[in-house]
Amino acid sequence: MALSQHDLLRLMESLRTADGIELIRVLAQRILQELIEAEATAHIGAEPGEHTETRTTMRNGHRAKLLTTQAGDLDLAIPKVRTGSFFPSLLERRRRIDQALYAVVMEAYVQGVSTRSVDDLVKALGGDTGISKSEVSRICGDLDVELNVFRTRPLDHTRFPYIYLDATYCKARVNHQIVSQAVVIATGITEDGGREVLGLMVGDSESEVFWSEFLRSLRERGLAGVRLVIGDHHSGLVKAVRKVMLGAAYQRCRVHFLRNVFAVIPKDAAEMVAATIRTIFTQPTAEAVRAQLDTVADMLGRQFPKVKAMLLEAKVDLTAFADFPERHWKKIQSTNPLERVNREIKRRVDVVQIFPNLDALERLTTAVLIEMHDEWIAFPRRYLPEDSMDKIYPPDDQPGTATPLQGA
Repeated sequence: MALSQHDLLRLMESLRTADGIELIRVLAQRILQELIEAEATAHIGAEPGEHTETRTTMRNGHRAKLLTTQAGDLDLAIPKVRTGSFFPSLLERRRRIDQALYAVVMEAYVQGVSTRSVDDLVKALGGDTGISKSEVSRICGDLDVELNVFRTRPLDHTRFPYIYLDATYCKARVNHQIVSQAVVIATGITEDGGREVLGLMVGDSESEVFWSEFLRSLRERGLAGVRLVIGDHHSGLVKAVRKVMLGAAYQRCRVHFLRNVFAVIPKDAAEMVAATIRTIFTQPTAEAVRAQLDTVADMLGRQFPKVKAMLLEAKVDLTAFADFPERHWKKIQSTNPLERVNREIKRRVDVVQIFPNLDALERLTTAVLIEMHDEWIAFPRRYLPEDSMDKIYPPDDQPGTATPLQGA
């Protein structure tokens, strides 16, 4: 497409007054625009205003397109057509930045870099106008395919005798309000003693319906062989475990239980009460563990009747670990194995502070969990001794079957 005399004079004037870098940017923008117009002419089969037998459609104005390059931001115009569609082959559809910058922005977001910092990063890499929040969200949305594959992958490749459930809370906008939402995470110990991330779900962790839906999703993906579920005493969680995880016992996290106890006793008594309760978990046999709980309940009940009631009420769930191999006890008494996972998620989400929606929250937390899952798989360190795992399942217990245990 030849330039008119007026356009040539304007171009010459802009080139005459431009410095070296700006000169390159102006030339690059003009050349790309001319190539786009030439390709549009070939696609349509006619020049603007020209009537030919080969014309297939008509022009219908232009739409703006910002292209970020090493020479700076180029303001381009993409011809629109009345029927069909046209997009120049020189540019990649639905992308405003080159591939390297695209990857950097996604990685920065996954690493928990704030949107403002991402904007500064884009500018430092040559984008004059930076990148908007909506653009960051669009780019990160392209991660969803990969993340969804991880969240929905089959879990039937092995049995998971122990699974851990815990929630960490983050703020997100829901229906134009900022609310606290739980990111519930499930990790599991494989039958050979390894660790895997099983899944996550964002929602109301106090609801039985929520927990049932989450646990059923794990079962539908092939989760089997579960003998013990370790978790906090969230409202609805125990009921959901009893209903969905048939054949599995429930272990109430001892650490969370102590925190509940601290809420009903004076602060100056906390150390003594905690030390007394911890003696329950140091006994050598299952019988001794449960007998010690009764003894501790009687001892503390003289001064703290609420603590006695709490201990007796939680006895079955608090001592469920004792029905499993003694070498596993320290690892299955609490949700502590999830603490590092939660800390890493918190470190990333605290940078964002308030997520624009639940999808963004789920996207970032899933990316963090994939990173940790891959670390566990790539550098396998047995979380539990492999030679002790065969004691969990009876010899005639085949994968996928469930044998009720004492305390289930």
